[in-house]
Amino acid sequence: MDLVTALGHALWMAFTMFWEILWPLILGFGLSALVQAVISKSEMTRLLPNDSPRSLAIACGLGAASSSCSYAAVALARSIFRKGADFTAAMAFELASTNLVAELTIIIIVLMGWQFAAAEFVGGPLMVVLMALLFRLFLSRKLVAEARTQADKGLKGKMEGHAEMDMSVTQGSVWQRITSKNGFTATSHYFVMDLLAVWKDIAGGLLIAGALAAWVPNDFWKEFFLVSHPVAAKIWGPIVGPIVAVVSFVCSVGNIPLAAVLWNGGISFGGVIAFIYADLIVLPIIDIYRKYYGWKVAGLIVAVFYVAMALAALLIELLFDLLGLIPAQRSAQIVETSISLNYTTVLNVIFLAIALLLVIRFLKTGGPKMLAHME
Repeated sequence: MDLVTALGHALWMAFTMFWEILWPLILGFGLSALVQAVISKSEMTRLLPNDSPRSLAIACGLGAASSSCSYAAVALARSIFRKGADFTAAMAFELASTNLVAELTIIIIVLMGWQFAAAEFVGGPLMVVLMALLFRLFLSRKLVAEARTQADKGLKGKMEGHAEMDMSVTQGSVWQRITSKNGFTATSHYFVMDLLAVWKDIAGGLLIAGALAAWVPNDFWKEFFLVSHPVAAKIWGPIVGPIVAVVSFVCSVGNIPLAAVLWNGGISFGGVIAFIYADLIVLPIIDIYRKYYGWKVAGLIVAVFYVAMALAALLIELLFDLLGLIPAQRSAQIVETSISLNYTTVLNVIFLAIALLLVIRFLKTGGPKMLAHME
């Protein structure tokens, strides 16, 4: 296979993955934008005063209702921490905002199956609990004070303006907010800006996944993930899954196509879940933690997140194995052999029309002027 043919094959694989997830992407980002349009961010600090079970549960709920952009989640977590929120609760919000959001769930179901989506939702809160316990053990008041001092310096990370943006409609019932002109406008703005915030990660994830699916033989994955040693594979998967995520640089929903490739290649069920969780410890985000909180706290965040992600994923694998919920076949739907007139194409056309409507509303209501504040 010559270079041009190999590149063409990888690009075709990436495009067919994109075609497969296009309507779920639009639907997920649309639902996320709708929720953000009617739920204000201004109350977050007041609702997260400590690391109690109640605060952590609220943090998970607020995170699930927010944007899935990893960079925006990290920036918003620092923002609410600077305004007085508890550090652990802010980190719980961050984890939830990239692991419990609608668009992630929909794409996981379409590409990999409902079992993976269920594992993500059951394991997410478990990961938050493990994180909170680890922070109670290792996060001293001195480190929190150092983190707050560093955070108050206001060093820029990424997606600062996007994280701070709050156009939510707060007057009237939820239905009145959704159906109002202001609600429609706010939804369109969140929709477009959320997509602009993560499009590079989605494109990067698709290109990497396409290249791996096209070029890396299954025998390599089987050796790397210890497929011939089932017991060892269960432990190895959650350990190595986050490491693969760290070096892949892919964040947010962009890592789901790659997760599907890894699953087809032989990584354990828990390894897939750990890989998906690890979008908040990729190298660019680790550097942002350093800017936000200093090296000591950044190192602690990465260590705690890694242990919580790996352990939660391993426990979820054991639980789902006990319940018989782990898929027996490794046949994640990552590509279509050709683009044809089927339900995927019909849904893509319908949701592209909805996306176009939101983009037009965005353009007509001052959206482009706000784009300068995205970074």
